[in-house]
Amino acid sequence: MFRHKGLKRTTRGTATKLLGATNSMAKNVLGTDLEDCSRDPLTGYYRDGCCNTGPGDMGVHTVCAVVTDEFLEFSKNVGNDLSTPHPEAGFAGLRDGDSWCLCAPRWQEALEAGAAPKVRLAATHIATLEWATLSDLEAHAVSGDLGSQ
Repeated sequence: MFRHKGLKRTTRGTATKLLGATNSMAKNVLGTDLEDCSRDPLTGYYRDGCCNTGPGDMGVHTVCAVVTDEFLEFSKNVGNDLSTPHPEAGFAGLRDGDSWCLCAPRWQEALEAGAAPKVRLAATHIATLEWATLSDLEAHAVSGDLGSQ
């Protein structure tokens, strides 16, 4: 199973129970319908623009973050270079200001290192709450992001 060193889930399955086994729309950390994160660059585990997750998503790509140069450098230094283009994989590389579905454990690791990027709460999947607290996410929310309520 995918693990980031030293990080543990925060709520032992609470968000997973909230996901349920229905065909209803995925929920965000605010409890409303999950909004798109980014279509340019196209993000998401399923490359559908959303931070959806499912059984095959071992990295838990559920945090819609607005990446910064500081975070990109941090990520590169811990072994996940998101800024270098990989055209063979259709990946142009991320730049400061891009929105991207980050792995929830990586976002929490960046938070603990003082390098967490801002978060779009309305586009951050509820499963993120197994790794990060809502108060930490809210403290890093993009200004005015309460979704399209």
